[in-house]
Amino acid sequence: MHLWPRSLFGRLTLVLLSGLILAQLVSAAISLSERDQALFHFSDAQWAQRVAQTVRLMDSLNASERQRIAGILTTPRLLVSLSDKQLVKGEPDPQSEDYSASLKELLGASHDVQVVVAERTPQEAVAGVPATVDAPKILRSEHVITQVRLLDGSWVNLDHPRPWSVTDSPNRLLLSLAVLLCSVLLLSFLAVRRLTRPLSVLARAADELGRDLHRPPLPEHGPLEVRAAIAAFNTMQARLRDYIYERTRILTALSHDLRTPITRLRLRAELLGDETLKAKFVHDLQEMESMTGATLAFLRGFEDREPVQSVDLTALLESLQTDCLDMGYDVRLEGRVAGPVMLRPRALRRCLDNLVTNAVRYGGGPVRVAAEEKGQDIIIRVRDTGPGIPETELEKVFEPYYRLEGARSREGGGTGLGLSIARNIAELHGGSLILRNHPDGGLEAVLTLRAVQAS
Repeated sequence: MHLWPRSLFGRLTLVLLSGLILAQLVSAAISLSERDQALFHFSDAQWAQRVAQTVRLMDSLNASERQRIAGILTTPRLLVSLSDKQLVKGEPDPQSEDYSASLKELLGASHDVQVVVAERTPQEAVAGVPATVDAPKILRSEHVITQVRLLDGSWVNLDHPRPWSVTDSPNRLLLSLAVLLCSVLLLSFLAVRRLTRPLSVLARAADELGRDLHRPPLPEHGPLEVRAAIAAFNTMQARLRDYIYERTRILTALSHDLRTPITRLRLRAELLGDETLKAKFVHDLQEMESMTGATLAFLRGFEDREPVQSVDLTALLESLQTDCLDMGYDVRLEGRVAGPVMLRPRALRRCLDNLVTNAVRYGGGPVRVAAEEKGQDIIIRVRDTGPGIPETELEKVFEPYYRLEGARSREGGGTGLGLSIARNIAELHGGSLILRNHPDGGLEAVLTLRAVQAS
């Protein structure tokens, strides 16, 4: 399974998506860390003020009043207790250095301040005792224990939980990051789509170029690099069109000019007294004339561009069948195509004529012509009852002037251009033409047309 997309649009989108998600995660981590630090500093400053006020209050009271005030000051978030000695000892916590320094600055040198951080369960915090190792860690939380020696030598102990990190409930931050991420992704998607659309148009134009050199040039718009590629494509199309036209004109003129000496040779052959020799000359000249005519027809196919029009394909096939029956061909029509479609009728009729003529000439027996609709495609199958051809020859027979020996002998006639013309017409319709040996015998030509239903 390949996770890397095949299209340029997919790859750009994946790269942008991955980069944005990574950037958002790093940004969220930095933001949460900074907010945690800001929260700790703010909380430490508040607690230092509160503890300093409590210590000053305790210094101004006698022992009995201190116990009553300690009970009043105790809240779910703060435990205030009195003792004759320091209850908890431990190493200073680096994260509480700012808090300890602020508290010492507020109280002055007359008070001894000790700050210890310990993990406690809620019961231990209420009881005011040190943390036990027996309690499960999941039930513990960090408590900041502040111990201050009063002026009379006794100690006041203030126990409060360390402020929660904003990472414990960053819902609003995550929501804002999600909104930002979705907005940037939407804009990136639209930007990538806009950038890659000219490339998609260019790819479609390149695919259509082989079927239609007359297609209009592409409009040159988009980024500078895309405009340069489109301009190069339009120039290439113009050069190809000029080259094909020049070659076609030369070959057409040559084929046309050959007709005059062929005609003269036929007249001279008629004057021969040897009938056998005369028949051979006439046969060769007829074959040359047939090849010349087929070549002209083949070359004109590059220049003639019949307009697309609405065609009743079923009626066209029935007309073809009628003409074949009049010529003595056994052609059987199967299937129908519902509704008119947009096609080039003369070109398609010529393509089907070539396929049926080949099937009759080389296959013998009845020829079946079946039509069906398959999605947006129209498939026409022309099948004969002959011996078929070798698998290695199925593509070679589409080459101009290529003719098989043996089962499909030259004696059967033809110039070797019929299938080439038929395939060109199929590709002109955005379709294809293939040959295959049918499992039940005979050769089958499968013509696929990309036809648009006429409105």
